[in-house]
Amino acid sequence: MSAVAVETRHLTRNFGPLVAVRDLNLTIATGEVFGLLGPNGSGKTTTIRMLCGLIAPTEGTAIVAGVDVRESPDKIKALIGYMSQRFGLYEDLTVAENMDFYGGIYGLEGPSRRGRIADVVAFLGLDRRLNQLAGTLSGGWKQRLGLACALMHQPRVLFLDEPTAGVDPAARRGFWQTIKQLGERGTTVIVTTHYMDEAGRCGRLALLSHGHLIALGTPDEVARQVGGEDLEDAFIILQRRDEQEQDV
Repeated sequence: MSAVAVETRHLTRNFGPLVAVRDLNLTIATGEVFGLLGPNGSGKTTTIRMLCGLIAPTEGTAIVAGVDVRESPDKIKALIGYMSQRFGLYEDLTVAENMDFYGGIYGLEGPSRRGRIADVVAFLGLDRRLNQLAGTLSGGWKQRLGLACALMHQPRVLFLDEPTAGVDPAARRGFWQTIKQLGERGTTVIVTTHYMDEAGRCGRLALLSHGHLIALGTPDEVARQVGGEDLEDAFIILQRRDEQEQDV
């Protein structure tokens, strides 16, 4: 397995006259927990959509798990997992049925599917919830089930787009312990978040604003590059800069 999980060079995406992501250069290591941070409209979700092969770059390149997203977007989908704040669950199915369904979607069959379900259930502690309807789960348990479904095919790169929005603090802390374990197992995790305490748990961060890469490094390095004492202070400084630019 390559030491580099994701690499972008001059990655750019336009929507008509709007430049959503401009000239983005990133190198993300295998097993790294990497954060994309920035205000609404900064380009975080557009970046993830390009890396997942959902939309094509206007310019530049992106290599994810060894595959060029522009040349082979369909191949990307078998190598990555994706989870958003909406989770994508079938609420009228049980926990076990949701996992079984996603296992089938990813091409797992027979013993391999059952074995993978057992592994993920044990990893995420879902054993007592298997027969519960997904629609009756709390936000924290829905979050775990959403992650379970995204992990069914053992993705090499996992994308988490605002996965903890609306989830209580205790569930968020538990979720981040799981993210750390995934990284230790060799899964590369790329996560967007608005919570500064969560951003501080990432090994490295890319701070975006209006599609531009503003700062890159560890949480402390990113804060210093923006001129803040910590991430929360840096984020406030960035928002003020954005407001001043809009007023000009």
